[in-house]
Amino acid sequence: MTLSQKEAGLVEVVLQRLEEQRIPRALDIKERVDRGERLSDLDLSFLEEVLQDTIEAKPFLDQHPEWQELSTRVIALYKDITSKALANEQAGS
Repeated sequence: MTLSQKEAGLVEVVLQRLEEQRIPRALDIKERVDRGERLSDLDLSFLEEVLQDTIEAKPFLDQHPEWQELSTRVIALYKDITSKALANEQAGS
């Protein structure tokens, strides 16, 4: 399915945000939770924002399966972060 000009612009912005902001920050958070650290309030806010963006992007992703592999990999990264963070919280209690 071809992208409209509006959709193409949206994809470009989302990919740029992923590359420059979301993935680097997520990888930093993952390193910290892998070391046993807990999530900060800022980390939690960031993850909530990403979750909301993912929910809002779902209709687009449903129409463009070519982007589903990337979104699945990003979601898996966030799942790894939250699972490890939960284990860290439980270990610290």
